[in-house]
Order: sequence, then structure tokens, then C-alpha cells
Amino acid sequence: MSVATDGGAAASPADPDLERPAFLELFFDLVYVFALVTLATRLANKLTWTGFAETLVLLLAFTMIWALTVWGADTIDLARPSGQGQVIWVAAVSLLLAAVAPEAYGDRGLLFGITYVFTHFSTSAYYILLTPTKTLLPNSIRIQAWESIAGVGWIGGALVGGSGQLPIWALAVIVEYSAAAFGWPVPGIGRSRARDWRLVGGRVAERYRQFVIVALGVSLFVTGTTFSANDFTMERAWALVVVFSTVVLMWRIYIYRAGELLTDAIARSTNPALLTQSAAVTHLIMVAGIVGAAVTSHLVVGRPWGETPPSWAGVILGGPALYLVGRGVLDFTVFGRISRSRLAGLVLLACVAPAAPLLPPVMVALLAMTVLALIAVANLVSTRRHARTPAPPTRR
Repeated sequence: MSVATDGGAAASPADPDLERPAFLELFFDLVYVFALVTLATRLANKLTWTGFAETLVLLLAFTMIWALTVWGADTIDLARPSGQGQVIWVAAVSLLLAAVAPEAYGDRGLLFGITYVFTHFSTSAYYILLTPTKTLLPNSIRIQAWESIAGVGWIGGALVGGSGQLPIWALAVIVEYSAAAFGWPVPGIGRSRARDWRLVGGRVAERYRQFVIVALGVSLFVTGTTFSANDFTMERAWALVVVFSTVVLMWRIYIYRAGELLTDAIARSTNPALLTQSAAVTHLIMVAGIVGAAVTSHLVVGRPWGETPPSWAGVILGGPALYLVGRGVLDFTVFGRISRSRLAGLVLLACVAPAAPLLPPVMVALLAMTVLALIAVANLVSTRRHARTPAPPTRR
């Protein structure tokens, strides 16, 4: 999630307690556990380029709702019943969206499109009509103006259906994210800038970390449910160890050390708003990679041996690769540089790709896990030799 900035620092509230996410926000994230599980299962059952594109569009739609809710929570008072009601309402409609997502490109496409558009409309209406301070009034008008344009695509695509639905929905998502990147510019009131949001760096950074933890939890959930749904064999037990270790390594690589130091990096930045936005993009990329790991768990635990189709190899290796791309950009966000181990990991995964069709799925997953293990070890050795302190890039 991103908005255009003018170099101004985000405002911080006087109360340090506001830097901690509310328990209600953790409850809100539970819905997105279900949403990500649904998307991972959907992709695993339709592992084609079309299936990948469809799932990516849905992931971006869910992420847009999640991100706007996170950013809005820095302005509304979650101790007030109206603020709590807003978050619970968004959680409820997000649950409905997640429930119909498996058939979003089928019989329930119109229900998904209408619900998605109405979610944005109701959220904007809340900020415009019920927020006492009206802090988000200009932003709500801007966002709703662009969501109305995108909404034509969401509802229109569902009405068209068939092969035309995906490109129309993809165009709607492009409109949403392009508008967000430029601050939702609207004639007469301009575009949104950092000072228009009461962003708290520590709070937002923690919410991003929680989103990664939610995604990792989804991978573990898919791993466990897939294992329990199949007959117990030593091959599946071995596959369980491999995919579980992959998830553990993703957590380790994330938190050590950029994920751990993100809050300090935002505090030290000359432009914390820009850094916060960059972190949003990197976390979205990493979450997409972790969803790929969840799909890998479903495939590899379900059938550890046999041939590895190209689509399987793509997701088994592509998930960690996408994760490393996001993690590398997070390095730059926090330290002002990209770790060589991320680039080396991408090269190693690319080297494994040609051999993947000759190996069983569990062996391809083992090689991907080994690459992540080497990166984790390199991180540990490098950090012990050279202390890591946040040094975010300076905006020029």
C-alpha cells in the first residue's frame, strides 16, 4: 500500500500506547488467515498461468482492503464503539469475500464484485460521516473516487464473466494500485500526502510484521491439514519435515535482522512516510512468496514422489524466489543496501530449475530449503562479524 509523499515526516501521537496494535486488529487478522488459506488452496487446485493470474488479482484485492484498514486505524479511535464497529464490519465482509473466493471466477463472481466494491464504499462512508475529527475526509473522498472507477471494472467483469472477467478485474486492480501509488489524485483537492495520514511508524511496522506471521501461519496450517488428510507414510513424513523447515527458514530470514529493525529504521529515516510505503510493497511481495510456500506444502505433502510437472517446479522454486526478492528490497529499505546472499539465493534457485523436472517434488523442495538454509547461515555469520544497524536510504 502506497501513497505519494512530499518528504514530510508522518505525525506521531503523544501517547506511546498508540504505537502498539490493538487486540481488535489481531482479531481482524484472523479473517485473513482464512482468506490466504482459501487463495493457497485455490491456486493448488488450479496450478496454471491463468490460475496464478486469477489468484494474484484476488490477493491484491484482499491486500488493498487490509492495507487501507491498517492505515485508517492510525486515525480512528479503536477504543470507541464506532471505531470497533468499523473494523468488525470490514472483518465480516472480508470473511464473506474469502468464503466466495473459490468461485469468484464462476457462479459467485457478481457477489464477490459487489461485496468488494461495497466494502470500500461503506468504509469511505464511515470516515466521511462518522469520524468526529474528519481527519480522513479528503483522503476518503479521493479513495472513493478512484474505487468508484475501479468498481465499474469489478462489477462489469463479473457481469461479462467467462474469459473476459480476468482481464477486466486485472485492469481494475491496476487502476487501484496505480491510483494509490500517486496518492489518489482528484481534480480540485489534489493528491494524498504523508501529512494527511496520522501514521505511527512503530504501529504500522508491527502490523506489517503481523501480516507476515499470518502468512507463515497459513503455510503451517496447509501443511498440517494436508498431512492429516492423507495416509501416513514415511515419504509424507519426510515431506512434512522439508516444508516445515522451509517455513521456519522464511521466518528466520525475515526477522534476522531487517524485519526486527524495521521500526528503528523508520524512526531514523529522514522521510519515514516514504520508508513506511516501501515496507508495504516489500511485505506484499514476501506474503505472495509465502503463499507460494503454502501451495508447495499442499503439493509436496500430498504427493512427495513421482514426476515434477513444470507448474509444480515453478511454484516450489518460485515461492522462495519471490520471497527473496521482497526480502532483498526490505534489506535496502532498512540498511540502504541489498545483501549479496539474497542475490546468490536467486541464482542458486535458478540453477536448480533445469533439473527440477528430473527430480521428485520432495527433492526439489529439499533443494529450495537448502538454499534458504545457506542464506540463513550466511546471515548469522555476517551479522556476527559486522554489527547491523539501521541505515535507511536518504531520499534525493
